[in-house]
Amino acid sequence: MSVEFDATRLHHKATRRIKERIIELILFVAAFSAVATTLAIVYILVHESIGFFNHVSLKDFLTDTMWTPLFAEPRYGILPLVSATLTVAGVALAIAIPMGTVVAIYLSEFAPHWVRETVKPFLEMLEAVPTVVFGYFALLFVTPLLQKLIPDLPGFNMLSAGIVIGIFILPYISSVAEDAMRAVPMAMREGSYAMGATRFQTAVWVVTPAALSGIIAAYILAISRAIGETMVVAIAAGLQPNFTFNPTEQGATITAYIVQVALGDLPHGSIGYQSIFAAGLTLVVMTLGFNVVGHLLRKRFREAY
Repeated sequence: MSVEFDATRLHHKATRRIKERIIELILFVAAFSAVATTLAIVYILVHESIGFFNHVSLKDFLTDTMWTPLFAEPRYGILPLVSATLTVAGVALAIAIPMGTVVAIYLSEFAPHWVRETVKPFLEMLEAVPTVVFGYFALLFVTPLLQKLIPDLPGFNMLSAGIVIGIFILPYISSVAEDAMRAVPMAMREGSYAMGATRFQTAVWVVTPAALSGIIAAYILAISRAIGETMVVAIAAGLQPNFTFNPTEQGATITAYIVQVALGDLPHGSIGYQSIFAAGLTLVVMTLGFNVVGHLLRKRFREAY
């Protein structure tokens, strides 16, 4: 009887070990596929960009203020696309960061339970709306509204695109930041109340600093989303490259130019077509830079608190 019992136990252990190995293998494949996909994307961008830089010098690419790949004498200065990308993202973040932070503080520290459970799903529903809808909303509603305030505002402009992008990245900040604030231990709030602090003082001077690493993560996520937005800027901001940081003018972002070329404006395999890979590589480097900075800030504030 004992021998049979031991054999059964050994069989169960062996079966469990096999199942654990299978689960570990599945998890490893999932993690590796994410890394492999990222590396494949970077490889394609770098490989195609090498062919572009064989014809265009890196200096001209980084310093020229003209981007005219469709002209008879094309010029490939990335600065107009970069300036438009940063301008639209700056307008979006100027709206989303303050509003998202205030909404997160309210939902975490002040809102009743029923308000939180009602408002948060509605905010997150903004993420499900197709960006092409936001693009036409910016072009047909926000731009005419702004033109009443700014009569000289052109039909295509970076201001309306930035405002609408700021609206739909709002949930990225409010949701993630609110989760980070709610993760702050209740003992820190109670200690603040015991010292005589008000609810508002506790939220601003205790909870927010304690959740700062998570809040910064929300900001970085929103920055990456704003920089990589495509359809809103392609519809509302225009497709004319313009080296300016004035949001009331039209401009083409990096993603808008990629869409323009992908629609067939340039023949496949030409230098102009290869320029989209150089532009895409620039966008990846910009996004990577923001994420690295965000990681360092999160690490610093996590250690501080």
